[in-house]
Amino acid sequence: MADTMGGEIQGLGEVLGKLKALENTPRQKTTRFALRKAANVVRDAAKAGASRIDDPATANSIAENVVVRADTRHLRTTGELKFSVGVRGGSTSKRKNSSNPGGDTYYWRFLEFGTEHMAAQPFMRPAMEESIAPATAEFVKQFDKAIVRAIRRANKAKATR
Repeated sequence: MADTMGGEIQGLGEVLGKLKALENTPRQKTTRFALRKAANVVRDAAKAGASRIDDPATANSIAENVVVRADTRHLRTTGELKFSVGVRGGSTSKRKNSSNPGGDTYYWRFLEFGTEHMAAQPFMRPAMEESIAPATAEFVKQFDKAIVRAIRRANKAKATR
């Protein structure tokens, strides 16, 4: 599906041809929409991996705290869209994040990367590795649909003028 060495994605050439017909504002909206859909594929794989290693005896659930977020700082500095898949409230153990839907899951990093006393049980890295092809396919599919929809909308607006 995706050639990681050459960087060429099958089906993207046709979609980029359609993209040139759009103005800037719809272009960014369609790209954001498609990127979020692709990131959701990775999020679902990470949730499935987290639910396999979560302890059902505890009230906390790492899987419920896996989220997709837009990186607005990256957008402001570079002008490029970026989405991240991560665990909500999992960056530090200094503050308690019990208000999260899955509870306080600061310990997810210990499971993901391991410690000197415990072997790693990764779920985020395999989720990304396994989801590259499906996420790329989802991006191309959603991007094409969104561009066709935006072109149809633009043509309709031109016809009513």
